[in-house]
Amino acid sequence: MARGKSEPVRITSAPRAHSDDLWSREKRYMLTMGIRTACFLIAVGTFLAHAPSWIPWVFIISSLILPYVAVVMANAGVSPDPGGPDPFDPTTDAKALEDGTS
Repeated sequence: MARGKSEPVRITSAPRAHSDDLWSREKRYMLTMGIRTACFLIAVGTFLAHAPSWIPWVFIISSLILPYVAVVMANAGVSPDPGGPDPFDPTTDAKALEDGTS
């Protein structure tokens, strides 16, 4: 039987490397905590500059909420590899039966 051009089969659907995942989590955490530090410093600066009283409070509240956001984002699960195949393809078994191979 002659076979037509078939798509190459991907032999693994493994997620990204653990070290790559940790590195991306660390980057997100450090970025969020850097923004938190900037919010705190801006709050102190606006307080010392005698800005309207609501402005420092916005930055203080932001600097109190951002650590929680940073931890939640850092503990987020591994994002799946977007290029992976479907884990179950019912047409594969039908094609194997038609070809007489398994």
